Amino acid sequence: MHGHHPRTPEAERSRRWFMNKALLAGGVAALATMTGCSDGSSNASSSPSGGPNGGMPSGGPGGMGPGQTEVKYKDFTGLTTDGRTVDDLYSIHSTGVSTDKVVKAAQAFLDGLSAKERTSCTFDVADDEWLAWSNVDGYERKGVRMGDITDRKRELGYALLGAALSAKGLTQTRNIMKLNQFLGDYNGGNRETLTKGAYFFTFMGTPSTGKPWGFQFEGHHVAINYFVLGDQVVMTPTFMGSEPTSATYKGEKITLFKPETRAGLALLRSLTSGQRAKVIDSKVSKSGTDMKAGAGSDNLKLAYQGLPGYELTSAQQDKLLDLVRVYVGYMDHGHAGVKMKEVEKYLDKTYFYWLGETKDTSAFYYRVHSPVVLIEYDAQSPLAYGTKTGTGGGRPSGQPSGRPTGQMTGRPTGGMPSGGPGGGGGMGGPNGTPTQQHIHTVIRTPNGGDYGVDLLRLHLETDH
Repeated sequence: MHGHHPRTPEAERSRRWFMNKALLAGGVAALATMTGCSDGSSNASSSPSGGPNGGMPSGGPGGMGPGQTEVKYKDFTGLTTDGRTVDDLYSIHSTGVSTDKVVKAAQAFLDGLSAKERTSCTFDVADDEWLAWSNVDGYERKGVRMGDITDRKRELGYALLGAALSAKGLTQTRNIMKLNQFLGDYNGGNRETLTKGAYFFTFMGTPSTGKPWGFQFEGHHVAINYFVLGDQVVMTPTFMGSEPTSATYKGEKITLFKPETRAGLALLRSLTSGQRAKVIDSKVSKSGTDMKAGAGSDNLKLAYQGLPGYELTSAQQDKLLDLVRVYVGYMDHGHAGVKMKEVEKYLDKTYFYWLGETKDTSAFYYRVHSPVVLIEYDAQSPLAYGTKTGTGGGRPSGQPSGRPTGQMTGRPTGGMPSGGPGGGGGMGGPNGTPTQQHIHTVIRTPNGGDYGVDLLRLHLETDH
């Protein structure tokens, strides 16, 4: 048992109330003025209980973490096509890729914390905290906040990320954090959730080369779940997004999600007209938010759609693997290679699906889905940046209790930028016009693989 304390009903309400508020009927339309981001994956409509009074928080249905239908760890089954998991997909085995570096980095970070800080961020290995992540800025999080610790401790945190991620994965994560700060400055500042410091570490279990453990790093537009068992690693769900995706921060030009955009288009453009007719859904229009498997969607049922891998040529299959490799490649190189072998094993059963237009600057959605991997890319409508009407820059009402979050001050002096790639600005909110200046991505391991749940179950059954 670790040092954290069970949440009181009051603490639980303070963390969850705003998510339930957003699930009320009619709540989606109000999101046009919020700074958080919706994934559109929840249809719940019942009223919350025990939440503070106030208006809509930042965020939207499906994008905020668990809501009224919150899944507990013990009830986790993971993403499936029909509610039934496919058996015998995962096993406990040696990968031949050492986890010593990440174990040492995690222990160094924890050793550098004060007793109070360490207690605040340590949980049991099978704690519900695994599932309580969100991509929304105003979500009240547990753990150690990067902006509240010393420079030395913060560098130890970045060293842990550097051990767990590839170089491009670390750069991507830190650039998302920088653009979060840019968004806060752009909207007038004085909002603690829109800063580089509003990112949190939590640890499940104790770093070990033999026993199961893991960590979570999350904040606005980033959620990295990293499970370790021996030399096996599961780094899903991993959510990465940004609004904007291209801007200059303190003289540094940052552009995100170009590899994800180009690899999706490259695969699509390699297809014949007949194949594209199966991939591109002509019955569904691209909306302002189309992601299905974002936060709060842990037991999602999602059928295969699009074109299966067995209908691709070998060259097209290579492009499909190149696309998957972009996302898998954000984890350390050795374990990324292990994951890609797993993906290749089910290549014939890997489906590619698309919504929207197909130009370089189009705002589109695509999905890669197999028994062992789910990837979603969703160019969404603007909520807080580059909207022609200025929506999304105002103050979100009804902030959750806890850490003060200040307020957005609306349109900054000097006018709103045009929005950049993807057609510039447009009407904000989930019903608005999507743009490549607001992108969400997620990668998951279906059939019970997320958070290493299936591996932990096997470990407890056979080795514990």
